[in-house]
Amino acid sequence: MNLIWADWPAPPTIKALCTTREGGVSSAPFDQLNLGDHVGDDPQAVIENRQLLLNKVALVKPAQWLKQVHGVDVVTARSDQQIRQADACYTSESGVACVIMTADCLPVLFTNRSGSKVAAAHAGWRGLADGVLEQTLLQFDDPSEVMVWMGPAIGPEVFEVGQEVYDRFVDDLAPSRDAFKPSPLHKERWMADIYQLARLRLNRAGVCQIYGGGLCTYTDSDQFFSYRRQAQTGRMASLIWIEADE
Repeated sequence: MNLIWADWPAPPTIKALCTTREGGVSSAPFDQLNLGDHVGDDPQAVIENRQLLLNKVALVKPAQWLKQVHGVDVVTARSDQQIRQADACYTSESGVACVIMTADCLPVLFTNRSGSKVAAAHAGWRGLADGVLEQTLLQFDDPSEVMVWMGPAIGPEVFEVGQEVYDRFVDDLAPSRDAFKPSPLHKERWMADIYQLARLRLNRAGVCQIYGGGLCTYTDSDQFFSYRRQAQTGRMASLIWIEADE
């Protein structure tokens, strides 16, 4: 199983990662480590994949899986095996992983300098524009104490959006214009840098410690699922949790 561990100066008890396609039991087009239970894959394969992941990272408590709807709701992550409808979750309980799933959208993981709380947010362009990152930050006392890691998402060379997306971001935050370039193929369309859009919004909210970014789900078909590349496909998971002190 190939996992991408967050490279950031988080406290040693904070564990954060993103999965890749490698290491599961799903068949094409969900091969191999599909963790999404809503994409048409064999439900038993998804259950097995999720357990394989938790075993791999030695998590003994059930993780908090979400039903994501491209919104801004944030819920408390619990180990009661209930799937909650939200696009972000947080916890201060050790051993409970906050999980979000993506296949082009931006996964964003949060912790504070003390390592007392963690959170995960699913940021497609709609959720990003509507404020899912800002809503997640409200769960922390001081944004200046928060650090963020961004996992793999669709890259700026292939993420084409319409004028309405450009207007939505730039009208709200003028420097967002720097995250867009005119599409080389289509008039009145733009190539968007979702990583830069997230950084700008996090900076405005008071977060200066931002890490990760730069991996493209669309162009790296060996490692990542991509909804834009193939509409019927699997989902990666990004996880963050507090490891109990030994």
